[in-house]
Amino acid sequence: MDIPNWLLWPALGAWLLQALVPGIRRLRGPDPAARTKARLNLLDSAASLLVITGLLLSMTAAESWIWLSLTGFMLLTPVYAAKGLRLLRARRTPA
Repeated sequence: MDIPNWLLWPALGAWLLQALVPGIRRLRGPDPAARTKARLNLLDSAASLLVITGLLLSMTAAESWIWLSLTGFMLLTPVYAAKGLRLLRARRTPA
């Protein structure tokens, strides 16, 4: 079964809304720590979306979109590093 090309763009738009809207809602909270976590989660969702979209377009389109996936990976690296540092700081017990 072949999916028509015009159907990929609305599906991508719906996926974008599903991934980013909850993160944007959390950015408006009163707690600064929760807002920082929401920013990292929002950037994580956006970068993951770039990776998946680049791979999907590389498989379906005639031209290469792998650069989009590489951009997503380059954004994911510092996001995961920041999340790891936050996790390590939270696990550290105060002396």
